[in-house]
Parts: sequence; C-alpha cells; structure tokens
Amino acid sequence: MATSGSTVSADLEGARVVVAGLGVSGRAAAEVLASRGARVVPVDDASDEAVPTSEYLAGDGLDRVDLVVASPGLPPHHALLAAAAARGLPVWSEVELAWRVRVPGPSGAPAPWLALTGTNGKTTTVGMLESILTAAGRSALAVGNVGAPIVHAATDPTLDVLAVELSSFQLHFTHTMAAQASAVLNVAPDHLDWHGSLEAYAADKARVYERTELACVYNLADPRTEQMVRDADVADGAVAVGFTTGTPLVGQVGLVEDVLVDRGFARLRHTHAAELGTLDDLRGLAGPDGTVPRHVVADALAAAALALAHGVEPVAVRDGLRAYTPGRHRIETVAVADGISWVDDSKATNAHAAAASLGAFAPGSVVWVAGGLAKGARFDELVQARRDRLRGVVLVGVDRAPLRDALARHAPDVPAVEIVPGETEDVMTSAVAAARALAQAPGGALGGAPGAVPGAVPGGPVTVLLAPACASMDQFASYAARGDAFAAAVRAVTGGAGGPA
Repeated sequence: MATSGSTVSADLEGARVVVAGLGVSGRAAAEVLASRGARVVPVDDASDEAVPTSEYLAGDGLDRVDLVVASPGLPPHHALLAAAAARGLPVWSEVELAWRVRVPGPSGAPAPWLALTGTNGKTTTVGMLESILTAAGRSALAVGNVGAPIVHAATDPTLDVLAVELSSFQLHFTHTMAAQASAVLNVAPDHLDWHGSLEAYAADKARVYERTELACVYNLADPRTEQMVRDADVADGAVAVGFTTGTPLVGQVGLVEDVLVDRGFARLRHTHAAELGTLDDLRGLAGPDGTVPRHVVADALAAAALALAHGVEPVAVRDGLRAYTPGRHRIETVAVADGISWVDDSKATNAHAAAASLGAFAPGSVVWVAGGLAKGARFDELVQARRDRLRGVVLVGVDRAPLRDALARHAPDVPAVEIVPGETEDVMTSAVAAARALAQAPGGALGGAPGAVPGAVPGGPVTVLLAPACASMDQFASYAARGDAFAAAVRAVTGGAGGPA
C-alpha cells in the first residue's frame, strides 16, 4: 500500500482496512476503500452493520490489518485506536484518506484544497469561500466538517477546487495534506474532553498549516494563530497573510471604514489597497439592528484571503459575499414583537462563540438563554467580558452550575432564572416564557436598578438571545434541533410577528 505524501492515488488494492466508526464520514470512507479493492472491516459499537470494538479486539484481528481509518468522533485514547497505535499500525482520518485518493480534475491535476479550521466561524467562512469561488466561475464545493464527505469530493473529477472545513478531530489523524492555502480563524478552549488539554487542541488545529503551498492566513486578533504559522513547516515561497477588522498593513486584508480591502495579494499592496467589497455586501448577515457583527466581518476577510490565494479576482469576492446565504441557527432573527427581538444563535456551542454573539448587541439589552452540555468548560472569562450586555439570564441544560457560578461571581446583580430538567414538559417553552418575563420587566440590570450597566438605555430595544455556550446533546439531538425548539416556542408566544418564519 502506497503511503507517500506525494501520492495522488494510494494503492489500496487488497489492503486490509478497519474503518472505525460508521457515521457519515466512516460510511463514505468504507465505500471509497471498497471501490479501490480494499478489504474493509467496519468496527462500531452503535451499528448492527459493524463488529463491536470489544468483540473485535478480543480476537487477533489487528494482526492482519494494514490500516485503520478513524471516525472524527473517536479520540486517540479509544480502545481500538490505542491498540492500533501500540502495534505501530497507521491510523488515518477520512481527510487523510481523501488526500491519498484524489483524482485529476478539469485541469488535469487534482483539485487544490483551501483548508480552514478554528474554534468558531468555520462553517460561515467555508460557506462564504464556496460562494466566492463559485462567483469566480470555479466548480467548487464546501466539504469536510460540513456538507459532502471530503473523500467523495476528492474523487469527483468535475471539481476545480475544494473549500475544506476541518475540525481538530479530523486534523489529529491527518498526516500528509498540503493545502494550497490554509487558515486558522481563532483558538479558544473547546473539546478539552477529547484532546486532554488546550495545548493538544491547539496543536491539532495548527496541523492545517503544515506543507501549505501558497499562503497561510492567520487572525491578527489571535496571536496564537500567527505563532502557529511561524512554527509551521510550509512549502518554499508560501507567504503569511493576516486578517483584521482594523486598518490593514502590507501583508494583510482588513477594513478601512466600511470597505473590505486587500494589502496581502494586490500587485500594488505596498502603496495601495485593493477594494474587495463593502459592509453593505454583508447586509444579509446583519443582526436585528442592521449592524454586521465584527466576527462575521472577520470571517468574510478570512474567506476572501483564501480565495485570493487561489487567484480569484477582487470582484468575485464582492459578488460571492453578496450571494452568500448564511446557514440556520447563526444569529437568526426568529421574530420581532412587542419591542423584543428573538434571535437564535444555537450554533454558539462554546464560550468563545457565545462571547462573539453577545458582543454584537448593545449594553444592557440582552436576555441571554444559555446552558447545555459544558464539556468541562468554565465561563468566568465569558461572563466578565460580556456582563455589560446582560439584562437577564435564563439557564437551561444539565450543566447549569458552571454558568450559575460564573454569574454569581461576576454578574451578581443580573437576574437569572433556571429551568430545571424534569420540572416541565418542554424546556424551551419554559425558557422562552421566563425570557419574555425578564425582557418585559422594568429595570432589570438597566437604568436605576442595582448594578446598572453604563451606557444602557432604559426602555431601549431588548433582544432575547439563544447563544448557549454549551453543546446540545444533553437535551436535544443537535444544535439545530435546539434552535428549532427555541424558534417554535417563540412563535407560539409571538405568532411569528415581524420576523422570518
């Protein structure tokens, strides 16, 4: 079996391959492996189509295995992966497999990859990138941690370029990928239960930069990402390009007043900035007050930098951003009624994302619906940073304690209501009722109330914001199901008045 990093099509004929985990990526990997003549053994504790891990390891199956392809949901300490490592067997992610089995595209060479990762903003950024590439006339597809399995896209000969969203899980077992351009959007504590430490989590994120061919894109607001680029082993001639929501210097893309500009790739970048678009081109991503959140602008600039590295013209950046339609549950206004805006940002599943979401609103204007599965996270920095936004808080989910404790320490005057599991038939119905009461109550953390927020306007607009800062799996099937439940409860009390259905 060929294993060279330069291999375009790995020789898998007759290889004995264990596919660990039969989720979406695992099934796609098994399908492609079988099409290449590999002998595939699926191992999964939750599928009737696979061998349970304990049963497989009880025999001598690994003695006859050439390769293990791991589902992104399985951490390195999983029994099967740990056993494979102990035997010195290669373990690949689906991403690594996809890189090894790429096929020639319309140009005669495999489609280049524009790869990005980060704690937050990945899906928005990769969607923007796909839209920009499409506006430039490329046959492009957003894949990886979103959309189609990457192993299917890598074997599609009709695609010109792939916009690749990668999680830290996927990157951990990815060894030879060499993106044309790569980006880390930001790094904040998340998935520490999987990785074991922030350092290990960040190290896996940094793998996206390794072997990058043309450009490594980093976030000026997150110095860790710049250090990752400095430490990466990249191809000769690859450049570092920063993105910032401030005025860019040479070697950066950024914002000048309301204009997105390029000083990283433009031919005259040492003396001029090339216009890429304006904030008005992002108006479809504005919040209920019509303002485009800064973190959304940052995502747009990161997407622009990756596309420019691929060679698109600036006009395609503008056209692609105009055409981009955001996914559900990302600062989505569900309804506006009786002076209250109801906003679903259920995708804000960690503290970093929730802080960005809260930061998009005015001081003292937010009733925050938060909580769920904390995954070992703490929330002191989040509450300290965004306490000024809070009018009230509604806590849901099984891990309310860390949020409750952080509020008690850093925002003791902000009224908070807990929705205890099991006390009500419908957690979101109760949460929305409690949030509505807090939103309609006089004072709260506003005006002359104890703990008044500087800059808050008594009687001003109020937003009820679902930005949980936690995962959803304690009470819901997914963040989408959680957002849908919130939206349904909101419409039940407002009739959907004044907002999108």
